[in-house]
Amino acid sequence: MLNNKNPYKTSISEYGEFGLINHLTQNFILNNPSTLQGIGDDAAVLDPKDKKILVSTDTLLENIHFNLAYTPLKHLGYKSVVAGLSDLVAMNAIPEQILISIAVSNRFPVEALEEIYTGINLACKHYAVDLVGGDTASSNLGLVINITTVGYAHKDEIVYRKGAKPNDLLVVSGDLGGAYFGLQVLERENSVFKVNPNLQPDLSGYTYILERQLKPEARTEIKSLLKEMDVHPTSMIDISDGLASEIIHLSQQSKVGFSIYEDKIPMDNQVITTAEEFGINPITGVLNGGEDYEILFTIPIEDHDKIKHNPNFTIIGHATEYVENVLITQGNAQRIPLNAQGWNAHFSKSN
Repeated sequence: MLNNKNPYKTSISEYGEFGLINHLTQNFILNNPSTLQGIGDDAAVLDPKDKKILVSTDTLLENIHFNLAYTPLKHLGYKSVVAGLSDLVAMNAIPEQILISIAVSNRFPVEALEEIYTGINLACKHYAVDLVGGDTASSNLGLVINITTVGYAHKDEIVYRKGAKPNDLLVVSGDLGGAYFGLQVLERENSVFKVNPNLQPDLSGYTYILERQLKPEARTEIKSLLKEMDVHPTSMIDISDGLASEIIHLSQQSKVGFSIYEDKIPMDNQVITTAEEFGINPITGVLNGGEDYEILFTIPIEDHDKIKHNPNFTIIGHATEYVENVLITQGNAQRIPLNAQGWNAHFSKSN
């Protein structure tokens, strides 16, 4: 968790609340003209100009959303930003500012927070977003990270979960299931380590899916890709809680059903081989796993030819009149109703 080259661990109390914030944020720079005032005052000052403001918030809890036994703190900081940005990408907006609040127990030294903020800073630089505020507090429940994300879009650019029409095509970016199966590998190796701490984890051959779990990326380029193709989605959502959950969200908000085809769902070969190793149907991980942070959206069927050959996107199904969501297995052999399990997973773990 900490750099072994520096065995000295600085107590947070040595800095105090305001001194700690100044210390952790001293290397952050501002990237966007919409940020008039960032960290350093009682509130940030933002200028949307002629655009609409979109705001989202996410909370990540230790032992619910992440396990520090195998999650590097720098990666955790980076992933926290990605989770926030993805929500705004899913509304076809451009994220430009974030606010981070962190609550920690006294078992975390300053050096641990420095690692988290290093990851946050890397993400801010990579995605050209500004850290404009936040807070630190003590916690009796371990580590808690809350991120608020602010972004902008013209009114006619914003895409909601509602808006899909019957016969619209259902499209997904990238590939799915990597984060879920990366988590399975980490959980397995962590269980082995608990039994025998002398055994080193065997993570060879899992590079892609481990990156998908520990250091995912927000698909901030989706908006420009769609604009270049002259495609305007009718509905949109990010895949943070599993494909099944997100399809059901679109269905409920748009008042349509969806039929998706098992053989159309994009999966990396490492997902398929790891699923076989664990004796799990890879589709199960895709439907219920989550944390892929890909974008799921619908487009009019008239736009089929515009998108069908683009390597960034895959058409996996279509919207229907009847509000029923089903997975159609290979060869149309079976129609399996979709159930939202991904969203409930975090709550079942906390009970």
